[in-house]
Amino acid sequence: MAQKHKQKAPSKGLHPRNPHRARYDFDKLIHSCPELSPFVETNPYGDLSVNFSNPDAVKMLNRALLSHFYSVPFWDIPAGFLCPPIPGRADYLHYIADLLADANGGKIPKGKAIKGIDIGAGANCVYPIIGHRVYGWQFTAADIDPIAVKSAKFIVDSNPSLKGGIQCRLQKNPDHIFTGMINDNDLFDFTLCNPPFHSSLAEAMAGSQRKVKNLAANSQKKGTQYREQAMKGNKPVLNFGGQKAELWCPGGEAAFIRRMIDQSVDKASQCFWFTTLVSKKDNLSLIYKQLKKVGAVEVKTIDMAQGQKLTRVVAWTFLSSEQQALWRKTRWSK
Repeated sequence: MAQKHKQKAPSKGLHPRNPHRARYDFDKLIHSCPELSPFVETNPYGDLSVNFSNPDAVKMLNRALLSHFYSVPFWDIPAGFLCPPIPGRADYLHYIADLLADANGGKIPKGKAIKGIDIGAGANCVYPIIGHRVYGWQFTAADIDPIAVKSAKFIVDSNPSLKGGIQCRLQKNPDHIFTGMINDNDLFDFTLCNPPFHSSLAEAMAGSQRKVKNLAANSQKKGTQYREQAMKGNKPVLNFGGQKAELWCPGGEAAFIRRMIDQSVDKASQCFWFTTLVSKKDNLSLIYKQLKKVGAVEVKTIDMAQGQKLTRVVAWTFLSSEQQALWRKTRWSK
């Protein structure tokens, strides 16, 4: 029976090693990325900020953050693709580092010997970028969208700090998650995934509609004029974007994670920790049930807090204590 161990997020929200815990220093960000300057304005509280209802502003802020904190000056994505919040993406990686450290006597394994695979890396490639730059890990960035893979590869090839650290792979079969991405000779220390949240396009659009309305309402309460910018007629302007595979799949998050768990069995000896984000707390019972069914040896749930948003990472391994010790000895003690 799988063991369940729950870690609590720090009371102040973002992970203690996350450099984005403090307020954005826009002067420094603009120095790192001058293109951000036109999007920065003073809010009603007298602080510098950007209009988070404006997708161009969000994208430029991401570019500035990646340049300033991670020495990745070139970063761009095709129109309409997911533009993820950098602080939350960094948090997931820092908790994965803790997960590895817990199995390694408290020491985080670093360097190119440590390998991770990002399932659904998207056009933005943010998880591999941060993981490689902070911990020196090697990454495989996997996606089913050829445009996303091409974009991710272009980002990697355009930044000297990323070359040799990230390999991009196209998943040609949408029914496969690990097959074709984890090859026979591959060993991965962890997987990570931010699965599609919604179960249909209509549900995704309704969620985006609510999100943008909330952004506009909050901005109006603060005395700004973002409502007209946030809404055009009845159609939401997706400030963080997203294509089909990034936002929805049949059955939504629960179905995707269940499929991931089932397919992880075939790669049980090739990965130390399989992990995934779980946005909907109600899905946890189904996930635990499926992990027990497939014989996961150990299961951990890590709570994360990003502002008002609460989410969690579920991690599982099929390796016994003896197998874990051998893995540490052969891969992490070099």
